[in-house]
Amino acid sequence: MAGLYVGATAGYSGKNMIALGIGLWLQKNNRKVGYLKPVGAMPVERNGAWGDEDAFFMQEVLGLDQDPALVTPVLVTEEFKAKAFSGQCQDLMSSIRHSYETLSKGKDVTLVAGSGSMYSGKYCNVDGVSVVKDLGIQAIVIDRFEKELKYDYLAVMRERLGDQLLGVVLNDVPKTYMDELKTLLVPFLERIGVKVLGVIPRDPLLGAIKVVDLAHRLGGKVISAHAKADRVVENFLIGTMQVENFLTHFKKHRNSAIIVGGDRSDVQLVALEGDCPCLILTGNLYPNEIILTRSEVLEIPIIIVREDTFSVAKKMETLLSRHKFRDAVKIKQGAEVVAANVDLAYIREKLGI
Repeated sequence: MAGLYVGATAGYSGKNMIALGIGLWLQKNNRKVGYLKPVGAMPVERNGAWGDEDAFFMQEVLGLDQDPALVTPVLVTEEFKAKAFSGQCQDLMSSIRHSYETLSKGKDVTLVAGSGSMYSGKYCNVDGVSVVKDLGIQAIVIDRFEKELKYDYLAVMRERLGDQLLGVVLNDVPKTYMDELKTLLVPFLERIGVKVLGVIPRDPLLGAIKVVDLAHRLGGKVISAHAKADRVVENFLIGTMQVENFLTHFKKHRNSAIIVGGDRSDVQLVALEGDCPCLILTGNLYPNEIILTRSEVLEIPIIIVREDTFSVAKKMETLLSRHKFRDAVKIKQGAEVVAANVDLAYIREKLGI
């Protein structure tokens, strides 16, 4: 049996997307795929059983139905953390090892999903590096572009994991960085023994969020065009400037939610007529009747939130960079993106499956 750990240099780097892309491709190629998430940081209850939210989701998409206690042997609850920080960490790795051996039976490969970064869980010795070494499996490390790539971190992973590092995937890379990546960074990584398995270009759809989910995450509510609350938001634009300046920016960012004060009906109207995906009105100020009517006619939802424009913009920035990979459209898109940009045949060959 083969095992493949899918980890990352930081949280929210695309582990689920890439693990699913690999798993679905292998299933399509008649391989039996298992799944384990050794450490779960998002405990939830489903049908009377506790497990990790990501693990439940991944099992569902991969068509697996295993005991949540086996799939996620270490569940990080508040009680768990209190014990761990007070020095009461038991031998957690033996539970992880038991789960891996049990879930791997009858499988060609078991995907082992990381939580956070490769060093998350170090406080109780269940970090990604320790899990990979203890299970004796191969690992892929994902690095998501955030202002730059973490090449030093990847070099350290090569030193720590040695030949167990199968390779790295560079994710969410903007077009403007591609030349530097191909001419400098990829050759550097290859030279120090780090195989670059793929470079995934930035895809707005994968970071997008539905209006209804956005309202919930912002602590607001949709007050109009409810039937279109499934529209997708890819970006945002702040509408605090004068109308003329706003128009110039808006033309370049058509698929952006507009964050604007509830008293700025001039900007609101321009945004609605320009077919923005939604309006986010701040300060708990409701729009006038003209705006509400146009919103309904044009089928563009309006979200009302209590916070000020700057606070909402900061939240939006975080949400769009960390929104979970959940929608069916995203799953399909993500699987296609991984298949097109990651050397899956190489992975299969190296795993011997």
